[in-house]
Amino acid sequence: MSDGPRAYAPAPAEPEFSLMLGGPLFQMLRRAHLSDDALTMVRRRIIVIATVCWLPLLVLSALQGQLIGGSVTVPFLLDVDVHVRFLVALPLLIAAEHLVHQRLRHVVALFLERGLIPPDARPRFDAAVAAALRLRNSVVAELLIIAFVYGVGTLVVWRNYTSLSAATWYHPSSDPHAPLSYAGLWFGFVALPAFQFLLFRWYFRIAIWARFLWQISRIPLDMVPMHPDRVGGLGFLSATAYAFTTLAAAHGAVVAGQIAGRIFFLNAALADFKIEIAIVVVFLLCLTIGPLLVFSAQLAQAKRVGLRRFGTLAQRYVREFEAKWLDGGADRGEALIGSADIQSLADLGNSYEVVKGMRYAPVTRDTVLQLAIATLAPMAPLLLTIMPLEQLLRTLGGAIF
Repeated sequence: MSDGPRAYAPAPAEPEFSLMLGGPLFQMLRRAHLSDDALTMVRRRIIVIATVCWLPLLVLSALQGQLIGGSVTVPFLLDVDVHVRFLVALPLLIAAEHLVHQRLRHVVALFLERGLIPPDARPRFDAAVAAALRLRNSVVAELLIIAFVYGVGTLVVWRNYTSLSAATWYHPSSDPHAPLSYAGLWFGFVALPAFQFLLFRWYFRIAIWARFLWQISRIPLDMVPMHPDRVGGLGFLSATAYAFTTLAAAHGAVVAGQIAGRIFFLNAALADFKIEIAIVVVFLLCLTIGPLLVFSAQLAQAKRVGLRRFGTLAQRYVREFEAKWLDGGADRGEALIGSADIQSLADLGNSYEVVKGMRYAPVTRDTVLQLAIATLAPMAPLLLTIMPLEQLLRTLGGAIF
């Protein structure tokens, strides 16, 4: 933050910034008429992608006699995890793309409109934008995600850690080395990789967002400590975190489905997963809010400078006020009641309190609370596994009233 006077020329028009409008998948969806240049057609994408992932599992399980009964412990229709994953979490992941695109596309322009980027740092700012867009459009990045999904996500994590240790519609034998069913082959090599690809593609896009913000935080931003948002003019960044609530809900749904499967078929209890649930909430908060913390050092510096400058101004004003009104320096005919000096003293005190109240990150408590609630909301039905609905409603009613 500079100590000198500010004079800004109007910033030139800046193209919209989007984390979503690019990359091989986006281009493929456009050619398939499942998206347009504005990332609309959300409902069409959800229906097509969810159908491709889920419907073959239903048909193949029915053909193999594992739809609702048969010789397996977990038939297809009773597998809560798979239905939540493809009929709830997958649509949320797709819908979140449009929401994030809408919320983040004006961020670049706001940095410029608010005069936060000094004129001599504009080339660095433009380079950060260009680098983010290059990564967003990277073909290599999405190919690496596909390789990771099949090499690690499916063959290692799913087969050894997340699949149920029981005879299921996708793995009819309790022998871990036994072959998958036909539905299991589609699940393991088409549906699950598609879901994991979308999920890790999200992580990659958030990494681009975090890298972009980190590069911007390396620029000496021209913050205004007296800005009423109490973060030097960066308050618009807090609103961007709200865009990720749908993504947080998708993660909560996936975890809820996995926990439900273990409760229903492996005799687990909801209390057994307290640590896992807490880890998911913390992970989502770090994922969505963590990138905004890169501005903490500059905000702390802006606060120190602001307190020093406004403290000096307040000291000078108070001394002159005392000399005029307490030490007899005022003109004999000047009335104290209604004097503008009193109002100016109060305004100066309010301005000093604004600077003193500056936060060290462009994040509010409401933002954190909303993201945590979005993550936990899909897990709320699991409470019915530990108490009946009537008792649950009575307990909640007692807590509220």
